[in-house]
Amino acid sequence: MNQQRQTLAKRGLGAVHALGLLAVFSLLAVVPESAWPAKIGDVAEETSLGQQAIRFFSFRDPSVRYAVIGSVMLGISCGLLGCFIVVRKMALVGDTLSHAVLPGVALGFLFSGVSVSGLLDWSFDVANITKNPSLIFCGAVVAGVAGTFLVNTLKQTTKIKEDSALGLTLASFFAVGICLLTMIQDLPTGNKSGIDKFMFGQAAAIGEDDIRLMTGVTLLIVVVVFLFYKELLVTSFDAGFARSIALPSQWIHHGLMLLVAFAVVIALQAVGVVLVSAMLITPAAAAYLLTDRMHRMLLLAVGFGVASGVIGAFISFLKPNIPTGPCMVLGASAVFAVAFFGGPRHGVMTRWWRHVSRSKRVQRENTLKAMFQVLERRDAQPEESVSLKELAERRRETLDEVSGQAQALKQHGFVTLHEEGNKILFTPSGWQLACTIVRNHRLWELYLTNEANIAPDHVHDDAEQIEHVLGDDVVRELERMLDDTTRDPHGRAIPGFADIHKPFATAAPGPSGYGRSS
Repeated sequence: MNQQRQTLAKRGLGAVHALGLLAVFSLLAVVPESAWPAKIGDVAEETSLGQQAIRFFSFRDPSVRYAVIGSVMLGISCGLLGCFIVVRKMALVGDTLSHAVLPGVALGFLFSGVSVSGLLDWSFDVANITKNPSLIFCGAVVAGVAGTFLVNTLKQTTKIKEDSALGLTLASFFAVGICLLTMIQDLPTGNKSGIDKFMFGQAAAIGEDDIRLMTGVTLLIVVVVFLFYKELLVTSFDAGFARSIALPSQWIHHGLMLLVAFAVVIALQAVGVVLVSAMLITPAAAAYLLTDRMHRMLLLAVGFGVASGVIGAFISFLKPNIPTGPCMVLGASAVFAVAFFGGPRHGVMTRWWRHVSRSKRVQRENTLKAMFQVLERRDAQPEESVSLKELAERRRETLDEVSGQAQALKQHGFVTLHEEGNKILFTPSGWQLACTIVRNHRLWELYLTNEANIAPDHVHDDAEQIEHVLGDDVVRELERMLDDTTRDPHGRAIPGFADIHKPFATAAPGPSGYGRSS
């Protein structure tokens, strides 16, 4: 177990190391500019969408570079922390934090107009109020920590459950934040401050100071996850084991919540308060559907988050009147939809297709088994034909249904059709598969009667299900466990493993007939 944990930890550390390099390269891409447009769309003077797309991906405009770099930082930070939020089943915590920081954003904005002398009489200069990213960040973090503290206090001192405490905190803090934002909008400089972009997000409003702050926070998150990956991993998946080895689980939890608060605050400018939780949860949830390894989940979530952010900035560039945040969330939702429907393991369409394929395979195998039983009942050789009428009587189906099944078997190379079309014959592969299904069925019946002491007339239905999934290894184990595997509980001969793989011409039933029917 220790070796497995060490291997997993090394993989995770490697993944986080790659993310750290990505963040460093993004930091190097930041080039200070003296002036840049207020909106991404302001630089899109061309009327052609193709020309606008070329201009966007050329990154020659400072506002586009800031928007893209901010989206990359957002994808890295939210992708990393979102994975731990998802596996800890704390999605509502992220939503609560995203709403709880709104009063801090408003207070941080108001405090930018407070002078040193004004601190004594709690007055502020309305004319000097500006959007100071550092003050807004500090205020939002304080509000987020206060919201987390309130949730824990309600849980520990009252009968209120966690979900009720989270909902109460979310609504209360968000209401206070809305009131403060309304007051700010009434100020002389309120409409020009860009504070309203914190509601729905606008990547075009990201400035050089915002980029520095986002980059610093993202690097901090990457470094912390890199250094404490094993501790985060253990406390996320096995809190009991973490406590047994004396890990400070509570401190790790609070540290993670603080990092989440940091990520929420730097995402507000691009995505907005209302939708920032979606960027925490949606990319990680999509990655969760595609892998069962944490280090892969981290990489996929970061990739999905970065892609969603860039897509949102691109759409906002093409359509300046559309907020960036909803576009980013729609991009993340599209990724989740692809994972939900087309995931290789858990996708809805994939599972449906597997179910349909399995049903068709079972039907083909049951038809081959019925052909085997018809020949067996006649003591015929496997090279002889079976009429569709005989097969329909054995299957208790119509001639049209059996004819369709015969065509499916022909397409898979299991049978050939007679010239007249009313008879079918085994191919070598079809005969081997039919013998395998019959052997599995009768071996399982023998196992249930001999080992589980089930009456012979109660084992048929179970054998009908298990005959299609038994592998060669399990069959060999059954043959070793059972003393006599030549006949089933009803006295019918069981095809041996060696007999199934004999040349087709010598694989005839012979005197024993491989049984009579099942």
